[in-house]
Amino acid sequence: MIEFIDVTKTYGEDSAVSGFSLIAPSGKITVLMGLSGSGKTTLLRAVNKLVQPTAGSVLIDGNDIANLDSVVLRRSIGYVMQEVGLLPHKSVLDNVTLIANIAGQTKDEALNNALELLELVGIDGSFHDRFPGQLSGGQQQRVGVARALAIKPNILLMDEPFGSVDPIVREELQDELVRIQRQLSLTIILVTHDRYEAIKLADQLVVLSKGAKIEQAGAPKDLIEKPANKFVQKLLGL
Repeated sequence: MIEFIDVTKTYGEDSAVSGFSLIAPSGKITVLMGLSGSGKTTLLRAVNKLVQPTAGSVLIDGNDIANLDSVVLRRSIGYVMQEVGLLPHKSVLDNVTLIANIAGQTKDEALNNALELLELVGIDGSFHDRFPGQLSGGQQQRVGVARALAIKPNILLMDEPFGSVDPIVREELQDELVRIQRQLSLTIILVTHDRYEAIKLADQLVVLSKGAKIEQAGAPKDLIEKPANKFVQKLLGL
């Protein structure tokens, strides 16, 4: 379980996040949805301490992450971005095994883990020796997910992960994500501005306005049937 308690983040006089509190339940997908500048990515990056809150706390399973070593914490949390960031001079297989090695797995453990994960995300053996530049955008994202899972995390953070692929591939990747999440019982926080993606993926959908103000949070079905206000209504296209 991930808990935000009165989290605030300011940059000079600007407040990206103000007094944000939320629980992201274990084994579920929590989607943060809002317009640009609503603090979504700031909140996501606060979970792995890439952003340090100005005030407030982030707890993982009741433990305040402020008391945890940043490097150790990041090596226990998977992170997938829109810009996949695969190492261009490393093969697909090496991109995944490298992360597993960094997480402390032996050479054999890392290799076996990487092979299993690439199969899990739908990358077959014929692609293992290829380089990222030889892959499609969708294939790169699949490898990116496998790499994030190589550390065997319980938590996966995803920042607009499918925003750079075409709609058909995007839908396939969304389906794959749901399947993987159910299979591995991952706790996922996903950031998106796409209402269709948010409704499709979320167990808990959180609609944010400026300053990460929660306009409404709950099951997508509840937000669709009973939007709290016109902002939610408009953002969900109702």
